[in-house]
Amino acid sequence: MLKQISVLNPRLLALLAGAGHMDLIVIADAGLPVPPGVDLIDLSLVPGSPSFLQVFDAVRGLLVYERVILAQELRAQPLFPAVASRLDGVPLEEVSHESFKLRTVQALGIIRTGECTPYANIGLVAGVAF
Repeated sequence: MLKQISVLNPRLLALLAGAGHMDLIVIADAGLPVPPGVDLIDLSLVPGSPSFLQVFDAVRGLLVYERVILAQELRAQPLFPAVASRLDGVPLEEVSHESFKLRTVQALGIIRTGECTPYANIGLVAGVAF
């Protein structure tokens, strides 16, 4: 369920609009493997563009989500405080990077960014607006 329409990419907009309660949407760095059969929306252009935070900000402005999944290894990266400050009290589940990659098999879709920071991946579990 979307909050507003502010994303220009039609495939990304369709993915977010089609997300149902408990669907997993992954925002990924440039290197995260994409399992066969999982829809990939590749926004990457050049290293760093678009950034993980640019895409996360756009998606979190639209998607209602009730839980966040991160690789615990992201805590050691300079990006982590910026990600954590954007969670707005949404429950955070930290798993190993290997476990995170295994969960991507269940994703409704993966949004690839140009981010080159290691472990810059997040799983958003879709919620409901009521």
